[in-house]
Amino acid sequence: MPPSRHRRRRADRRSSRRTPPVAVSGGFRSRWLLISFAVIAVLFIGALLAPVILPLNFGGIGQGSADGYVDGVGTQVQTSEDRAHFADNYTIEQVNNGEGYSTTPPTSGRHWNGWAACGFYGPDQTLADERIIHNMEHGNIVLSYNFTEPDQIQDLEDVFDSIGKTNLWGVARFYDQIPEGTVALTTWGVIDGPMDGIQKGRIEAFFDAYSGTLSPEFPNGGAPCTQGGVMNPA
Repeated sequence: MPPSRHRRRRADRRSSRRTPPVAVSGGFRSRWLLISFAVIAVLFIGALLAPVILPLNFGGIGQGSADGYVDGVGTQVQTSEDRAHFADNYTIEQVNNGEGYSTTPPTSGRHWNGWAACGFYGPDQTLADERIIHNMEHGNIVLSYNFTEPDQIQDLEDVFDSIGKTNLWGVARFYDQIPEGTVALTTWGVIDGPMDGIQKGRIEAFFDAYSGTLSPEFPNGGAPCTQGGVMNPA
């Protein structure tokens, strides 16, 4: 027997009370899920495109005055076209068919993944060529010294610390591949020395010119060495 009009009205009222909340609630959740996925997708795509749209630039912090090699401030040398990274448990000779770097100290070439933090490193904290070249790739300046007398090392450290740009761009290391009693300054493609003793004027002029200015990896201003990358001194 067909339901009466009274029963149909009661059934319609029950249906109208139950159905809309379920439909609205489901739609609400679905919309928020779609919005959430859209936001995540936009952020992900933005992170991928940011280096392309906004070139990476760490410059403008205590940078040197030069926009290239400065005549009379060090000697310009030809740089290697190969800036590839290799694992820290290998040497340049092992990955370069027995060939080392083209200058002593080196000014360019293949190197380790990690770079050293800014600072003055004593003879017991040796930094390998393969590491400090990564610093130079960032526009940092490396001061290599071969002093054995503690007083002379302290005097050099005092001079190093007195130069304002060294706290952002400078790494000083003991280096026995240059004559004893000498100092050498290097950045990407430029070398000054080895020079006898501590010549503050030459050291300061090198930092004033080249701090952050010759970086092939960050040409818009270099990357300060206030923190190291993978700091594992050899």
